[in-house]
Amino acid sequence: MVAALAGFSTGLSLIIAIGAQNAFVLRQGLRRSHVLWVVLICAFSDALLISLGVLGLGVAISSLPWLIELFRYGGAAYLLWFAVQAARRSLKPGVLEESSENAESLKAVVLTTLAITYLNPHVYIDTVLLLGSIANQFATPWLFVLGAALGSFVWFFALGFGARQLGRYVKSPRFWRYLDAFIALVMIAIAVLLLTYRF
Repeated sequence: MVAALAGFSTGLSLIIAIGAQNAFVLRQGLRRSHVLWVVLICAFSDALLISLGVLGLGVAISSLPWLIELFRYGGAAYLLWFAVQAARRSLKPGVLEESSENAESLKAVVLTTLAITYLNPHVYIDTVLLLGSIANQFATPWLFVLGAALGSFVWFFALGFGARQLGRYVKSPRFWRYLDAFIALVMIAIAVLLLTYRF
């Protein structure tokens, strides 16, 4: 039980900070666009990566610095592209429409969610390396993994579906202008961090 609670609290503390993934989940939640798919992909991805860390993938990644570099530049390029798209939307803001669930194709949303999740080296540092190594300090590492995975599910479902409580704001073009501008800045900041951070 101690391992599960430690996993839950540690996992939550790492994913709650606003980052590219959280900003994207928030935006999809506000738009009510394929939210269930987005939160499931994010939560299951965390569970998968933490499990791989327990199984020793963290050691393999640490011994392949070129792999981290590949994710670094690929992730930064994708985040900058996403930032440009968000900046363009902020210049011509729209409003939430009743048909917004179908405004974006499921394929496009799924691919973007996967890219934002798996092209960010910090995801591997937080889940595979950090959480995986912490889990292995416990006599029952899989209970830690279970707790951390539960934390991810709670957070992403709360963020994705809780965003709908802001419904009165989403019909204002000004709201979308500020949100997309904020998302663009977050994406740019994370991309710059990826390019300058020494792993």
